[in-house]
Amino acid sequence: MHETGNIKKVESFCVLVCAHNEAEHIGGVVRTALEQTPCKVVVVDDGSTDQTGAIAEAAGAYVLRNPENLGKGASLKRGFELVRERECDAVVVVDGDGQHDPREISRFLDAYRRTKIPILVGNRMADTKGMPFLRKQTNRFMCRMLNRLVKIYIPDPPCGFRFYRTDILPFIMSDEKRFAFEFDILVHAALRHIRIDSVRISTIYHHGKKGHVAPLRDAWLLLQSILEHFPIGKHSTPDKEDF
Repeated sequence: MHETGNIKKVESFCVLVCAHNEAEHIGGVVRTALEQTPCKVVVVDDGSTDQTGAIAEAAGAYVLRNPENLGKGASLKRGFELVRERECDAVVVVDGDGQHDPREISRFLDAYRRTKIPILVGNRMADTKGMPFLRKQTNRFMCRMLNRLVKIYIPDPPCGFRFYRTDILPFIMSDEKRFAFEFDILVHAALRHIRIDSVRISTIYHHGKKGHVAPLRDAWLLLQSILEHFPIGKHSTPDKEDF
């Protein structure tokens, strides 16, 4: 990490993709990501039973293979460890199911260069025409809950298209192994006063494709995560960090 005063420059970054049985989409995701500003693409194949790992590797990604399906949280954590070992300044996380457009990676990099905010979360809520009604309402509920309880405004909390500066990753890690991981790290960041903002991205849903994420389950997992930090009747004193 290169610093000028308190300004941390991102000179190298990695694209991290976690995928489980995404042979249909993973090749295109990897190839499009590699077409962006020079970067490395790491795919964590989370115990796929199809050709996800082989296709990702053929497309140019470095592939980590989980021996079984461990969950998105466990896969993200493994990927984060690798990008830190490789001394990347930042990591952009992209889902492997084709519901994120890797051509929009530049939006996160541009936003960081302007703001120096170390966590940026994709926002699909500016244009929800293609978003299922239940998903839309659940996202809004989760946004209100985070804003009320941890005083941060994230329009699209479950969105997996994200930017993280790698030096802050050790401060926000979660023990969750599945989808609650991404909720939990937002809470960890908020409690440590690590800045978070949003970046507008496209809303992409494949017609007839059943997603890996269930809206009502997301809301329940988020509630569980928050209650762990804020037990009813108790108060938590956040640790402040200067980021």
